[in-house]
Amino acid sequence: MFVQRKLAVLSAALGMLALAGCDGGGGGGSSSSSSAGGVVAAPSPTPTPVVFTDGDAARLAKQASFGPTPDLVARIKSIGATAWVDEQLAASSSTYADLAVEVRRDFCAANDTVCSRAHFSRTPVAMRFYANAVAGSDQLRQRTAFALGQMVVASEAEVNSTAGIAAFNQIFLANAFGNYRDILAQVTMLGYMGDYLDMADSNKSGPSENYARELLQLFSMGPDQLNMDGSLKRDANGAAIPNYTTDDIKGVAKALTGWTYARVGGAAITDGNARDYSRPMIQVSARYDTTQKSFLGTSVAAGATQDASVAAVVDAAFNSPSTAPFVARHMIVHLVTANPSPAYVGRVAAVFADNGAGKRGDMKAVVRAILLDSEARNAPGTTSGKLKEPVLLMTSLARAIGFATDGYVFTTRDTSLGQPVFRAPSVFNFYPDDFPLPGSTTLKSPASKLLNTSNVLRWHNFVYDWTVSGDASRSEYALDSGLPMSSLTQPVWAPWEAMGTDLDAMVARIDLTLFANTLSQAQKDALKAAATPITNTDATVQARRRAQMMLYVAASSPMFLVDR
Repeated sequence: MFVQRKLAVLSAALGMLALAGCDGGGGGGSSSSSSAGGVVAAPSPTPTPVVFTDGDAARLAKQASFGPTPDLVARIKSIGATAWVDEQLAASSSTYADLAVEVRRDFCAANDTVCSRAHFSRTPVAMRFYANAVAGSDQLRQRTAFALGQMVVASEAEVNSTAGIAAFNQIFLANAFGNYRDILAQVTMLGYMGDYLDMADSNKSGPSENYARELLQLFSMGPDQLNMDGSLKRDANGAAIPNYTTDDIKGVAKALTGWTYARVGGAAITDGNARDYSRPMIQVSARYDTTQKSFLGTSVAAGATQDASVAAVVDAAFNSPSTAPFVARHMIVHLVTANPSPAYVGRVAAVFADNGAGKRGDMKAVVRAILLDSEARNAPGTTSGKLKEPVLLMTSLARAIGFATDGYVFTTRDTSLGQPVFRAPSVFNFYPDDFPLPGSTTLKSPASKLLNTSNVLRWHNFVYDWTVSGDASRSEYALDSGLPMSSLTQPVWAPWEAMGTDLDAMVARIDLTLFANTLSQAQKDALKAAATPITNTDATVQARRRAQMMLYVAASSPMFLVDR
């Protein structure tokens, strides 16, 4: 019986997948009349006013939050895109600061897994991340911080300090709408990054080049010189022009010598168990290279202080002409579209270079420019949008359903879905921004790197589990007795149950929160057809089961997996 029911569910889902290829009505796109027989129609004397619709509001929510909800869409619709973005730019409620308190490496007793998970894993910070993503009010700050953390990467895969992970990601939260130079400066000096890319304990006798290389290649300017629109600058032979040389990396590495970890409780720097990954590193002058250092057209005089050398490195990376388009494109890709036009990148890069008041690197201005740009706000074109990554798949579905959560259940799921937050497999993140769209020679689809046969099935089964099998009594939603900071996760089905037999109301909510009001009538009818055969003598159970089925069919469709 279970197998038959599952096959019926899959059949309904496949019907929705087929319908996804149909014309999705209600997308808000405009049409233009064409001339016939050489006769050109006279223009309308009164232009049609631009109306900001519920669908427009939901589309902005997809780009600037962890998923639309009815209340969020209503708020955006009521005050408009510009006012809502400005409201979010002023919002600040999420924090990891209270988790950024380091303990000694020998703090936990042997085999005390509860203590180890609380102090030497990503779990507490990831729980906070998901809880805030699902219910926090400062959605745009969190999405911006999440995007920054996927360009400037450090990972639990190499350094398992809860406090360090919290401190590292607090930099992005605190500076999401601050200045990019401050992000580079704070990341450079943090003990957590010092361990991850080996700047900590780098000695003049053999400077480590790891952080120097990644600072330039991944965190600021990129490997090759860029025009402001993100296109490659080329030499007379058409070859890309490198942004830096091996000697530049060596010079930066020399400038960053002479630092070690702060120590818990003021312990001696020889105490390896007392490393504090949550604080800026401290100087060890005997290990610092005091000779003259040259890199990226900058020269640091012999005898310059360690702080002066670090500042020179950060300034050189921050002020590179390529940094503006490099950062601009990354942020656009993670918030709006995987294939921004060169003009879009150029407009945002120009704001990074100068916010209009002579300030470079103003992330508030950059994020505002990204979201309010015509390419973000106009009706989507054929190459607009991007594939949802697993984190956004989970949070968007949870927010569409309605969840109350401490975040723990998400941390038990994200690894199997291919994106354990704060545990990237390498400094290159989970996927590169330029990963090609399979089957295309020109288009990019970064998150597609995570789509393989196994992961597609896992993503699908995840949607099934949290919809069709997603009653509040589901075992994975329960308390974890081995996690003292755990509370509970509960899907809030009451609003869906209150709709009773009104399938049109359920479809309308699904259309708004999952699809930004782009479903065609045929697709709406397909959802109702999947739900109508479900009956139960208990009206509340029947309503919930019908909502769960429609959510499953909708959320397993390609239309939901691609945000446009």
